[in-house]
Amino acid sequence: MSLKAGILLSKTNSPDDLKKLDSDQLEILCEEIRQFIIDSVCLNPGHFGASLGVVELAVAVHYVFDTPVDRLIWDVGHQAYAHKIITGRRDDFHLNRRYKGLSGFPSISESPYDSFGTGHSSTSISAALGMAIGSKLKNECDRHHIAVIGDGSMTAGMAFEGLNNAGVANANLLVILNDNGIAIDKNVGALKDYLTDITTSKTYNKIKNDVWNILGSISRYGPNTRQLIQRLENAIKTTLLKQSNLFESLNFRYFGPVDGHDISHLTRILQDLKDIKGPKLLHCVTVKGKGFPYAEKNQTKFHAPGLFDKETGELKIALSERNNPPKYQEVFGKTILELAKMNPSIVGITPAMPTGCSLNIMMGEIPERTFDVGIAEQHAVTFSAGLATQGLLPFCNIYSSFFQRAYDQVVHDVALQKLNVVFCLDRAGLVGEDGPTHHGSFDMSFLRCVPNLTIAAPMNEQELRNLMFSAQKKDMGPFVIRYPRGHGVMKQWQKPFEEIPVGKGRMLKKGNDLAVLSIGHVGNAALKVCNDLKKEHKINAAFFDMRFLKPLDEVLLHNILKNYSKILTIEDNSLIGGFGSAVLEFMADNNYSAKVKRLGIPDYFIQQGSLEELHSECGYNCKGIYNTVLAVCAKEFSFKIN
Repeated sequence: MSLKAGILLSKTNSPDDLKKLDSDQLEILCEEIRQFIIDSVCLNPGHFGASLGVVELAVAVHYVFDTPVDRLIWDVGHQAYAHKIITGRRDDFHLNRRYKGLSGFPSISESPYDSFGTGHSSTSISAALGMAIGSKLKNECDRHHIAVIGDGSMTAGMAFEGLNNAGVANANLLVILNDNGIAIDKNVGALKDYLTDITTSKTYNKIKNDVWNILGSISRYGPNTRQLIQRLENAIKTTLLKQSNLFESLNFRYFGPVDGHDISHLTRILQDLKDIKGPKLLHCVTVKGKGFPYAEKNQTKFHAPGLFDKETGELKIALSERNNPPKYQEVFGKTILELAKMNPSIVGITPAMPTGCSLNIMMGEIPERTFDVGIAEQHAVTFSAGLATQGLLPFCNIYSSFFQRAYDQVVHDVALQKLNVVFCLDRAGLVGEDGPTHHGSFDMSFLRCVPNLTIAAPMNEQELRNLMFSAQKKDMGPFVIRYPRGHGVMKQWQKPFEEIPVGKGRMLKKGNDLAVLSIGHVGNAALKVCNDLKKEHKINAAFFDMRFLKPLDEVLLHNILKNYSKILTIEDNSLIGGFGSAVLEFMADNNYSAKVKRLGIPDYFIQQGSLEELHSECGYNCKGIYNTVLAVCAKEFSFKIN
């Protein structure tokens, strides 16, 4: 059911409708959009604070520019809700992040207004530059290209690579820096300090406002006056800030900082910037969570808060959620603190996800041994490698889908040099409503071919705890532990540590009809199915939790393949190159000929939806596993497959 929109918003079906409004009406429209987002996300959870912070910016850009002819990219795309609402998706917004509904991020396949898919950060400048150069080569010189990038996204190396290239490309590119001082957690690093310096220099900002007033009348005076104003502003910046302007040193024309919530001012500035050719950067200062006091006060909590009461700001955590076992990320956070107290060489590293991965638990007690390096996965890996050369033991926690961005560093800087780095890959496997940009579908496949790596996946919280304990033993080399988003299965998981021998799996259920092999959390569903099948169909399946993708437990595999003619492998990873593929390769190398059925993520990008919906689509929820075993055993047993 569609949500109720305000008077102006209900008539806004495209950016063309925006252009019919005057300045006062734009302010009203912004408030209606903000309320619409609040009404929607409190009932249908999604990213919240970031989109509230850019409502005026989204309206101003679409009001001034001719989208989708002019290309607009949002970086990161979780701030694009207002953009989606005013580009024809208002009535479907209640399906945001739902199965077969709208993506929670911009998607080229969803709308012509989504110029580029941006589920990961820091890609907008490079993509917009490519579009701008493409337009230039096609003689479409009047087309504008706008990249809206958060200051958190600006911390990544790729953003600086794009700026560096754009500064000499002389393309028609506008970068809008959405500066709210926070990604999910507070931003860190020298760039943050630099932007703070700019935005808090009272003398500079007072004089700058006078410059902007002149710029607002620029059309009266012509290009010579424009050049004079720019020289004057550059001199002010350099003198008062006591440093050269970072962006202008890269040949960008810098404008700002400006109030990102002043819709009237924003539209005037953007209109003036349309007439300035070449690369330019507009620095907008915004408030994450703007207009919802609880989100402004607790910006990390309301980044993606889940269900909440829009009147009180109270998070609605279901009773079932309260009674659930802990999340794997919480187990990681508590365990690394416990291990760090035992082992003084342990340090923790994360690229801008201390709360998301729960490294903030260790950060609160041992801050000098924890490092948030910003949205910079490549740097996180090589920084960890450097720490390892000095006898420290880095636990580098990166979300699986973000880990893809650091593949070369894993290969060249860690694996090749056999350095003791423990990679904890959170959100491995399908993650649910965040969709294809965030699913950890490929880590087992792209890591399995890299020499010197140990790759493991725990079936439950105690196994994660024990794998972390095992990985910090002396001379273990590069060690990867991948685990899923969400809750485990054990409430009493904090038991004494036990070392797990590298490359050793385990049999958890005996049987003689077929062998079910799994790796990771999905083994809990597999074991349940094996027990149910014995009760309901007298099918006695043996179940093996393999634990390690690399090295495989070859002794156990030899034993399995000598005793079973039917094998089912299950994994929360791509079927191509993953665990099932490893078993088939072992069989081929050792001349086994068992019948093998593999379950996992098929060869296409899985969209957003609940985990149950997505596991069902891929065929490895309980029902899918159940029916697969029945099909594999159909000749020996008589039953109906549902």
